[in-house]
Amino acid sequence: MWRVLIVEDDPEMRSFFESCVERSPALALAGCVGTVAHAKDCLAHPGPGVDVLLTDLGLPDGSGLEVIRQARLTHPACETLVISMFGDEDNVLASIEAGALGYIHKDAAPDDIAQTILEMKAGGSPISPMIARRVLAKYAARPSSEVATVAPPPAAAPPSDADRPPLSRREQEVLGLIARGFSYQEIAGLQGVSVHTVQTHIKSLYSKLAVHSKMEAVFEATRMGMLPRHG
Repeated sequence: MWRVLIVEDDPEMRSFFESCVERSPALALAGCVGTVAHAKDCLAHPGPGVDVLLTDLGLPDGSGLEVIRQARLTHPACETLVISMFGDEDNVLASIEAGALGYIHKDAAPDDIAQTILEMKAGGSPISPMIARRVLAKYAARPSSEVATVAPPPAAAPPSDADRPPLSRREQEVLGLIARGFSYQEIAGLQGVSVHTVQTHIKSLYSKLAVHSKMEAVFEATRMGMLPRHG
């Protein structure tokens, strides 16, 4: 079972997250707190550990970014999902740089957050479509020289577009549905396959595009002309 630490200061939202986790047979509650200080205490406390951090950013005594960084230090295998009212590019990028693998806007929070957590643990990077679009738009608007300046140097030269293996027809269909904001479960229903099969297609197309998240996949596919550009 994956142990989940919930960090959310709104009592109603915290109770909702807690009930979602407790209903899932694949998840266990590691803690449910409302401040940075209490979250850090939970992460420092010896015990079975924390596999998933579900955190807000705007907390009464600081930023959820502090909690993400602490989780990364004390529990390197812990994966972080941010659920926040902040949808601006700066907060999204800061969260990703701190170690978050997913970012959901509270206005677009799913009815069952447990499924989103399980998708992340299966290799996905959940991100609200509206947030992905804003971040992609910000990158697209940057001058190429600025992007080159802030981008970290790659460990090895990436393969050219011509060298990348082509996506299969089904992988292209799944990619298009990802770009439109469909969840793994919705894609499975539309394709008439299991969620596991969808995850297999997604892992394969991630490998072919040399990316690690939905946001990167959509950005790279758009750059390569696989997806239409939006103005």
